[in-house]
Amino acid sequence: MEGKYGAGQDPYCYPGTKILINKFNIKDESTLQEAEREITTIALRGISFSPPPYDLNYLKEIHRLLFSHIYDWAGEVRSIDISKEETRFCTSSRIEPEADKILNSLRDKEYLVNTSKAELITQMAELYADLNMIHPFREGNGGTQRILFEHIALNCGYTIDWGVVSTEEWTTANAHGANCNFGLLEAIFQSALNEIA
Repeated sequence: MEGKYGAGQDPYCYPGTKILINKFNIKDESTLQEAEREITTIALRGISFSPPPYDLNYLKEIHRLLFSHIYDWAGEVRSIDISKEETRFCTSSRIEPEADKILNSLRDKEYLVNTSKAELITQMAELYADLNMIHPFREGNGGTQRILFEHIALNCGYTIDWGVVSTEEWTTANAHGANCNFGLLEAIFQSALNEIA
């Protein structure tokens, strides 16, 4: 079964489909997408900013809060390998050590506090691309990661306005980031980051 994340029967999906097994037993893709949007929009209101540490457990907790009302595996690292078009994400067995390596580096840089805006943009673009390649969850990586970055920014005295970028620009920037070309992500963070007065 050819799907969003490659070929073969996905154990996260109903047999013979690419529809994720969910708590509502919704078996229509567009209906599930709509339910997911509505549920995560409500769940987002319950996610508050917390100071560091920003580690894999923090990311997993954001995912759990966002998706636990719809998926049993919310907050759990995926157990299968996934890819999207030409991008192959981190092998499932390497998710935890690779995520720890990236997020420990963020910790070692004191979560980017007291860096100039120019340096913050550079660091966040590279960090975003690196973490995106981990793609720790079966679904919901983008939304979860954006919340993490909002918290990183807030801890540094900034807000992020994701509304300044289109879906197409965002997808293209992430594809470039997968090839270590961070310019488009830097441009997005340049536009989206606003210092808190």
